[in-house]
Amino acid sequence: MIEARHLRVLRAVAATGSFSAAARELGCTQPAVSQQMKALESSAGTPLLVRTGRETRLTQAGEALVRHASGILAGLTAAEEEVAAIAGLRAGRVRLVSFPSGSSALVPTALAALRAEHPGTRVSLVEAEPPRSVEMLREGDCDVALAFRYAGGPRPPVGGGADDWTDLVVRPLLTDRLVGLVPEGHRFADAGSVGIAELAEESWIAGCPRCRRQLVQVCEAAGFVPRIDFATDDYPAVVGLVGAGLGVAVLPELAVESVRPRGARTVAVQPAVVREVVALTLPDLAQVPAVAATLDRLAAAATATRS
Repeated sequence: MIEARHLRVLRAVAATGSFSAAARELGCTQPAVSQQMKALESSAGTPLLVRTGRETRLTQAGEALVRHASGILAGLTAAEEEVAAIAGLRAGRVRLVSFPSGSSALVPTALAALRAEHPGTRVSLVEAEPPRSVEMLREGDCDVALAFRYAGGPRPPVGGGADDWTDLVVRPLLTDRLVGLVPEGHRFADAGSVGIAELAEESWIAGCPRCRRQLVQVCEAAGFVPRIDFATDDYPAVVGLVGAGLGVAVLPELAVESVRPRGARTVAVQPAVVREVVALTLPDLAQVPAVAATLDRLAAAATATRS
């Protein structure tokens, strides 16, 4: 196999015309140059140099190899520089996928800090709810996925789908509780907390499909099936519908923090329901400097939201 270090020596010999001159240029000894040329000729399987007295000239094969050596070494140098830039966070790319309330509450602060510290690192963002976001990570469509799952819920067996994170690097970010939303003037508007069963006869406004399933499970555990009159993935729309007096809702606190709840009040709900919010990546990607820095900034942003 032809090695880059041998090509550098061959190019120096061709440029200077002798082993001794090449050794001076490269900062090594003449025997070292001779040894490397023998190794290169052995790899090439043919003579590359002809020495006649004090003169050293290239064979036809040597000329061909020198002609290609410049491009090969230039490409290798460029690759080394690019890798060094990525390793040093002077460059790099991170593909981030997040659920909507994470996008509004955590991602802006995290990415602003990352850009300030490492302006050469580029981050792209798309939105997807789990389990789709976790599937995207495993399929190679992103490098970091913000995801959540509800605490106390059943855990799937290993290999049991998007809620099984045993094969992933899990960076815990925060615990996000669910809060109730009621219209201003509602009988529980000024209550410190409300039992979920006390809302059994209300008209309900549900959020994303996963939050909707969680709402139904919580209500069923309290002994009733919620009457869901409106369902939307758009959290501001949920808050707006509650504010207009069209029903009550239960939303993650992160979602409420990113929306001005005009005409609506938040109340604690009992029993308490929380979800764990995490950043996920693949084990190999966790070693990439730009990915590691993104995870750190997301964790710092999460801490800031709870301070």
